[in-house]
Amino acid sequence: MLTFTIRRLVLSIPTLLFISLVIFLLLQLAPGDPMAQVPLTVPPEVKQKMREALGLGQPIYVQYWKWLVQFFWIEPQVFIDWLTNSSAWFSWLPDTALAEGKQRVISWQTRSPVMDIVMQRMPQTLWVVGLAYIVGILIAIPIGIYSAYRHYSIFDQAGTFVTMVGFSIPPFFTGPLLIVIFSVYLGWLPSIYDTTHVVRDWASFKVQFQQMIMPVMVLALQTTAQISRYMRGAMLDNLNQDYVRTARAKGLKESVVVMVHVLRNSMIPVVTVIALGMPAIFGGAIITENVFKVNGIGQLLLTALFANDIPMVMTLTFIFAILIVLFNLIADVLYGLLDPRIRYD
Repeated sequence: MLTFTIRRLVLSIPTLLFISLVIFLLLQLAPGDPMAQVPLTVPPEVKQKMREALGLGQPIYVQYWKWLVQFFWIEPQVFIDWLTNSSAWFSWLPDTALAEGKQRVISWQTRSPVMDIVMQRMPQTLWVVGLAYIVGILIAIPIGIYSAYRHYSIFDQAGTFVTMVGFSIPPFFTGPLLIVIFSVYLGWLPSIYDTTHVVRDWASFKVQFQQMIMPVMVLALQTTAQISRYMRGAMLDNLNQDYVRTARAKGLKESVVVMVHVLRNSMIPVVTVIALGMPAIFGGAIITENVFKVNGIGQLLLTALFANDIPMVMTLTFIFAILIVLFNLIADVLYGLLDPRIRYD
């Protein structure tokens, strides 16, 4: 298993390099000029200097190399400060020293280094999207297990109805609906996510928790609906297998048969859904973050698209590609851990 993991990690390097090249070349063909919004009164020589400051006057291979290097470049001291700072996950301010003395890829919209802006927005997305995915998995797996074990019961039918509704209704509907119910009529939760809020004590933590409830609920609803249906289907397939009847004939407890033997084999297809769904939920967070004004990666991507900010769009698209490759590797490794019949080495 270790050999397979190392081999896949090594193979992912040329894969990501090829993906980055494709993304860069395709977006270079996209129409748009950062100087288009500059007033006509600006002299041409000033515009040329502005283009050179953004790195547009260099050859295309130099632009690609700069963009690739700045994507993976992290100042060690800044990274350590970011990890050790207790409030960094709520309000991280980029170190301006990163941009001093180094040529960085600049955002056309904000005229700031692209990776500094991404690192600013990343903690908000990790809090909302990451927590929503964990909550969705923790709810979906028990529902899928019990629905399969008590299939066609009232619980199973109710769970099927709820999951179908959750899977069918898009976030741009459930988001405003929750705002109307819990913010407008009941007044229990804030309707807008305050990205400047910093957790310092218990009272500020409660405020942070309250403003995270609704965006987490919207994202977790779709995750729960999808994973619970896969979990139920996989459990139903394995409950009727010969090894289950053999385990029961040996006198094993029903809880051991279901929660050990059946669950372990049923998790193999569910692991694929969970692993590959993680990058997808970042894409789904684009809508949710805009509904609740979460200043995260999703909102940043949408803003960059409308502003025709090519460097920012390239960087965020490549982040999604890295997530897909990474979680594919995680899914393959988990296959070997769950099923002893699978051997990669």
